Amino acid sequence: MSTAADQRSRFLGAVLLGVGTAMVYPTLLAAVGDVAHPGWRARAVGVYRLWRDGGFAVGALLAGIVADLEGIRSAVWVVAALTAGSGLLAWAHMYETHPPG
Repeated sequence: MSTAADQRSRFLGAVLLGVGTAMVYPTLLAAVGDVAHPGWRARAVGVYRLWRDGGFAVGALLAGIVADLEGIRSAVWVVAALTAGSGLLAWAHMYETHPPG
């Protein structure tokens, strides 16, 4: 049976997840739109959303399989590693489009 403190913690976690997503998601779309040429910007955003949405499905399946085989802690670490890896790939391959200053 869950306690009121457990429920408050879960609610707070859900709120923080929502706030974090609200801060990150528009930034990612803006970054894609910023580097895309106007002639293919819509396609670039569509491809980004395809991979992002596909990642939700594949990530959930992968995390579930890892959690079943190795436990929740391992699944969280796998997700963290994949997230860090995608961030490093973006850092290495994306470029700044605005001049300094």
